[in-house]
Amino acid sequence: MFENIGQILILIWRTFQALPLVVRHKKKVLEQLFEIGNASLLMACVLSLFIGGVLALQTGVALAERGLSSFVGQIVGLSMCKELGPVMMAVFISGRIGSAMAAEIGSMAVYQEIDALKTLNINPVHYLVLPRLVAISIALPILVVFSNLVGWFGGAVVSVYNYKVAISYAAYFNSLRSGVDFVDVANGLIKSLVFAVIIGAVSCHQGLRTVGGPRGIGRSVTKAVVNSIVLILILDYFLTRLLMHLDR
Repeated sequence: MFENIGQILILIWRTFQALPLVVRHKKKVLEQLFEIGNASLLMACVLSLFIGGVLALQTGVALAERGLSSFVGQIVGLSMCKELGPVMMAVFISGRIGSAMAAEIGSMAVYQEIDALKTLNINPVHYLVLPRLVAISIALPILVVFSNLVGWFGGAVVSVYNYKVAISYAAYFNSLRSGVDFVDVANGLIKSLVFAVIIGAVSCHQGLRTVGGPRGIGRSVTKAVVNSIVLILILDYFLTRLLMHLDR
């Protein structure tokens, strides 16, 4: 475990050192941005819509029973932008994009294409890892912004049309506006950036270490997704503690 963590940290450091070279690979970065961002946007919005709706459904009824239904906007807003938006989008992207990264790079490793790159004096980190890590670091925070907006809207629809809560759109968004500020949204974006680096590094690392043919590719994909999700949930706790301390 510690060996893997060390290798992932070394891969992240080597990728950060190569950041000035990203201009050379801008075409590959744009291709990855399209795959990660544009191709994932619809599913991300559907997921966020129902997450916001469920939040409003669960919390709205409990608050309405205590005469506090006017606070449902604050709860949905804070939950989406600080926790559920970044975490759920990171889990979704690790399953959809992280697995694809691990499979693509893993198949190149199995069929000796990475060895061919080294023979041609092409650094695999610069050519394969850098564009993917840069693209996911840009795309995931943008997806989180869309997730927050759609989740807030989903919570508003459920709150207005749930007869047990039955508050107006104006009351919902006034509550949301009074409870959510820029710092709360920024905290979620900081988390999403860290999660993006973790997903990209873990997925590429597992792909580069793939051996053993098609079965090895399957193992690498599974490890990439599982390890990414575990690290996301662990880091979420420590990032939350750190950001709460900095907000004081």
